[in-house]
Amino acid sequence: MDLPNELIRGAIDIHVHAGPHLISSPRRVDPFEAAEQAREAGMRAIVYMDVFSDSCGTAWLVKRRIPGIEVFGGIILNSCYGGINPRAVRTALHYGGGAKFVQFGTHSTHFMTSREAKNIDGTLVPIKDLYPEFARTELSRSIQIPLDFISPELDEILTLVAQYPGVYLNTGHVSGEEAIRLVDLSFSYGITGVVVAGTAVAELSVEEQKHVAGKGAYLEHSVAQYIGDGTIPRTHYYVEPEYMYDGIVDAAKHRPSLRGLGDQIRDVGPEHFIISSDYGLRALPTPVEGMRMMAACLLDMAFSSEEIRTMMCTNPANLLSLE
Repeated sequence: MDLPNELIRGAIDIHVHAGPHLISSPRRVDPFEAAEQAREAGMRAIVYMDVFSDSCGTAWLVKRRIPGIEVFGGIILNSCYGGINPRAVRTALHYGGGAKFVQFGTHSTHFMTSREAKNIDGTLVPIKDLYPEFARTELSRSIQIPLDFISPELDEILTLVAQYPGVYLNTGHVSGEEAIRLVDLSFSYGITGVVVAGTAVAELSVEEQKHVAGKGAYLEHSVAQYIGDGTIPRTHYYVEPEYMYDGIVDAAKHRPSLRGLGDQIRDVGPEHFIISSDYGLRALPTPVEGMRMMAACLLDMAFSSEEIRTMMCTNPANLLSLE
C-alpha cells in the first residue's frame, strides 16, 4: 500500500501548474505550496510551467524560501509572447535563475487553435468556426513550426538553446509532424535535451515514437492526460468565457487508454519516457498526489519499481542535467 509513496521519493515532476492563473480558472496550489508538498513527499525537483509568463522568476523566488528541493522554470512561447519570439527566449535565459526549458506553445499553437471545439448537439464544432473573431485574431497569430524551411526566428531560438547545455527544448502542443521536425532540428543544432510534450506524443504512432526516441528525445506522459482532466469545464488560455472548449477535433490519433499506455511504453521502452503530473487545476488533486496516482497505476499495469523510477526519477534527472 505504501509503495507508490516510496516510489515518488526522489521523483521529478517536469510539469507543475501552480498559481497565479486566470480568475476564471484558479489553481489548486501556489508555487510555494507546490514546492513544500513535493519536498514533504521526498521528491527531488519540480518544474513550473506557466502559459502566460515565464516561470524563471517564480522558481527564483521559491528557491530563496523553500530549501531542500530543486525548483526550475522556463518559458512557453504562447501568443502572449508573440509566438516564436527570440527576444523573449533570450530574456528568459537570463531572468531570475534562468530558463531551464523553452517550449513552443500550448493552447495557442495552430494545432490547438484550429481544433479546440465546443459540443453542439452532440457534435464537436471548432471554436474558429463558431466565432469569426477568434479565427481572425487568435487562429491568425497561432504558432506553427515550418516543415520545409527554417525561419530566422526559429533558427535564432534553436541556436540560443544549443548555447546552454543545461537547457532543454519542449515541443509544446504541436502536431505530430511538427514535433518530429523540432526533434530532428534540435539535435542537428546540437541541443542535448529534448522532450516531446504529451499532447504531441499522442499524435505519433509507435514507429514515430521510436524514431524520435532513437534520436535521443524523451517522450512525456502525464497523469492529466488520462485521469480527470478532459471533461472539467474551465478556461485554459483565453479570458473570454465563450472560448472555453469541450474537446479537440481530430486529435490524439495515437493516445491509448490508460491500460493501453502500458503496452505502448513497453513497446518503445521505459528508458525513453518521462512521467509527469500536469496537475494544478483547482478541481484535481495536487501535483504530488498526481504523481502518486500515476505510480500506483503503473504498478497496477505490472511495471517494476525500477522501471517506474526510471521514468519518474532517472530520465527527468538526465533531462535536467542533474545526473
